[in-house]
Amino acid sequence: MGNDFLRLSVGYLLLVEDEHLVQAGNKRVLERRGYSIKQAYTLAEARALVADEPPVAIVLDILLPDGNGLDFLQELRKTSNVPVLVLTAMGTHEDIIKGLEAGGDDYLTKPHELSVFLKRVEALLRRASLIPDALTLGPLKLDTASGTAYLNSVDMALAKKEYSLLQLLAQHPEKLLGKEYIYEKVWNQDWLDGDSALMNTVHRLRKKLAGSGYTITSERNEGYCLEKE
Repeated sequence: MGNDFLRLSVGYLLLVEDEHLVQAGNKRVLERRGYSIKQAYTLAEARALVADEPPVAIVLDILLPDGNGLDFLQELRKTSNVPVLVLTAMGTHEDIIKGLEAGGDDYLTKPHELSVFLKRVEALLRRASLIPDALTLGPLKLDTASGTAYLNSVDMALAKKEYSLLQLLAQHPEKLLGKEYIYEKVWNQDWLDGDSALMNTVHRLRKKLAGSGYTITSERNEGYCLEKE
């Protein structure tokens, strides 16, 4: 869960996959985390997108309607070091070796768990230094890989939702985030009038932020903001 809400400052992730249900699931889990996504169902579409605007990372299937994804990957490696996760149903030891030797940075076999897929994509982005390993605000440090928050180097022992909310707010310091946006990113659902989950989580976080120099403020009950005291 640690880096679920990290965003790329610029650029997009390219998903090259001809199975529509797989495309839809992968796109959904990444967009929920704030990533910009473009999709290609053929190698021709992928080549056109890359030529128009190079992506910051690629998720690449091997068996595509108009060719072999590994041929595209070898072609790509002649001019680009863009991080590539090979995602395919071909899962033998030999298949994995071929995928990595062709230039893949990681290899994941289908069918796959979306939670594992998300972790593998974000690990790839961290290794490529496209998302940070930590967020630091004064004495606050959020280790995005482990999902742990520290205050003056001491573990704040945050619950899962507390950490997720703090990380989201820490990515946008001094900026008011609406309730609807927060619910979508932290709870993966729409906000319902009268739901107290967010208010209760904010109440607990405020107590745990004591002595950090930061607090969580609200404005006309519309949303919340991480601000300096």
